[in-house]
Order: sequence, then structure tokens, then C-alpha cells
Amino acid sequence: MAENPNKLDLELWLDKEKIPSLNILKAKFWEILADVGNSVVSEKLIKIHSASRGIKLSKGNDLLGYPYQVLDLIRDFDLNDGLNIRVLNWFGHGLFFFVLVGKNHPKAPFQQLGALNWAFDLSPTPWEYPEILLKNASIKSPTDDLYNKSTFYQWHKPIEISGEIVDIKAKILDELKKLIFLLS
Repeated sequence: MAENPNKLDLELWLDKEKIPSLNILKAKFWEILADVGNSVVSEKLIKIHSASRGIKLSKGNDLLGYPYQVLDLIRDFDLNDGLNIRVLNWFGHGLFFFVLVGKNHPKAPFQQLGALNWAFDLSPTPWEYPEILLKNASIKSPTDDLYNKSTFYQWHKPIEISGEIVDIKAKILDELKKLIFLLS
């Protein structure tokens, strides 16, 4: 059904069940990401990358019209020497891990991730989530030529979750522990 651009959906606007339900869901995911972030020892991040700026949670309401939440660990986004681990919770699309590795970082291009079902991103910048996730701008088995042409290295992996909060936290923490081990 086509929407009329001159008419507002007042039923949705006044829906006293859907709006609070979405807000509760966002708050629960925010709590999950905060708990995961708080469980990471800062010293481990500094050992992995001395320029680590710690952990940060952020959120937005409009990534292609959908709300999103982000947990960043390490937070050095320099495309030459930086390193960042990102958990992206994109409502309507899923939960994803991203690892950004600068072109000159000692772990570059972090090829071990390919064997662990991570995809190598082919987007022009690391922030092109719609292109990466919806238009499949990634590859499972990148070639040396692709690595050589890249101005940065970014890998991503979808995280399949159940509806149980404890299981979601455990799944995220398990993947994070694997990454920290590989980066150490």
C-alpha cells in the first residue's frame, strides 16, 4: 500500500502499545551493550592498541529510517594506524560486529577473520553500513590484490541472537573474547 505524503498515520502516532514497546526494546539493548562494554578491562584494550581511547556507547534514530545503537571499543579510527571494534545494533536489520584495522596497523589486514566466517568489507569508507550489509559490499575470501587496493581493512560478521537477554550478552561477549584473543 502506497503512503500518502500529505497524510499522517495518526493511529501509529497515538498507539499506546507500539511506541512504549519499541522504547523498552531500545532500553534493553542499550543495557545489554552497556553491560558488555563495562565487562571489558581497559588494560586489555591498551595492551592490544596503545592509543586506545576506551569504550563508548552511542545511538541514533535514523540509519535509513531505523534507530541504531553502537558500542565502540578502542576507538582509534585512523585509517592508517588505527583499530576499532564496533558492535552495531541496527533495529530492523540485526546485530553486527565490525573490526576496523588501519592500513599500517601491525595486525593488518587481519586475515585470520576470514577463516572465522567474517566478511571483508569493500565499501569506500568504513561507515557505509547500508552498502555493506544491504548491498553485500563485502567478500568472504578476499585476494591479495583486494588487500593491496584497500585504504583500510574492515571486517564484519552478523551475530545471530535469541530473545533471552542473558544469551544475547553471552553471544556478544563470546565473540568479543575471540577478537581480543586474536588481537593480543
